[in-house]
Amino acid sequence: MTDHPDIAIVTGAARGIGAAIARRLADSGWRVVRLDRAFADPQPMDVVADVADYADVAQAVAGIEVAHGPIGAVVNNAGITRDGFFHKLDPVADWDAVLRVNLTGPFHLCRAVLPGMRSRRFGRIVNMSSMNGLRGQPGQANYSAAKAGLIGMTRTLALEVAGLGITANCIAPGFVDTEMTRAIRPDIREAELAKVPAGRAGSVEEIAELVRYLCSDAAGFITGETVSINGGQLTA
Repeated sequence: MTDHPDIAIVTGAARGIGAAIARRLADSGWRVVRLDRAFADPQPMDVVADVADYADVAQAVAGIEVAHGPIGAVVNNAGITRDGFFHKLDPVADWDAVLRVNLTGPFHLCRAVLPGMRSRRFGRIVNMSSMNGLRGQPGQANYSAAKAGLIGMTRTLALEVAGLGITANCIAPGFVDTEMTRAIRPDIREAELAKVPAGRAGSVEEIAELVRYLCSDAAGFITGETVSINGGQLTA
């Protein structure tokens, strides 16, 4: 990396895709702060915070900058699901909860770090959307809406800060091999895998490598994009 802030925040980084992203960014030279609601095995730079609470996020960002220095990159990976058919979704427990974490959470972190990024004229923002935010998915109206909204928010943010050395992009993964997808009932998992033209699930390392690139100096001319990584499933 060139001479710019080397602190990267990764939310939802206690496990799965977020943990892989944190490892890959650390390997490429970033000093990574993992931000999550809880950690089974906390590390020295881990921060406990709730992305759904702006005051909590703003306090965490301020504390990170005091303790470690200015923030150069954020990866909004934290997300939850509350699946159910549209007519059965609870307006608060299912709809509001998912939108608050998956869409408002990224807004909170971006809002908290942007003043510093703007003043330093550098930043890398990567928001984790989903294939289902591009196509919809039965039983996931809340999740798909949040992930689609994240794409629109990211495009707008990218336009606002493009002249300030700040990029903002989305990644839209398809079916990825994680603890969560491995816990799916075997017959359902096999049916989902059969829909992937590549014939396999994606790996967390593949997602992490794409994040690393979008946070790198080499990706400085890429902004406002949504990069699909789904083994060809959206084109099938």
